[in-house]
Amino acid sequence: MPKIVILPHPEICPEGAVIDAKPGESICAAALRQDIHIEHACEMSCACTTCHLYIREGYESLDPPDELEDDYLDKAWGLDPDSRLSCQALVTDTDLVVEIPKYTINMVSENPH
Repeated sequence: MPKIVILPHPEICPEGAVIDAKPGESICAAALRQDIHIEHACEMSCACTTCHLYIREGYESLDPPDELEDDYLDKAWGLDPDSRLSCQALVTDTDLVVEIPKYTINMVSENPH
């Protein structure tokens, strides 16, 4: 079973985490299933950028983003070459290291703090 290493984030995951993921599962779904509350205001339907994250290791193992995801990524805060929407990035059999950005562009949150 592949692992996802989530680098420390001051609010969402202060200590960082290592979680199990199922091949074919989105990074967002795997994190939520293990109580790491990545924001996902559009209910993981690829209609916002709140679940944006950086794939620091293992990016090449993921299918490339489709046109819709690319369009939304263009609107994400802090976009970089390793950016993906975690609701669209499906885990393969390769371990990943991900970083949750410090900020998101979020007008509606399902996870109020």
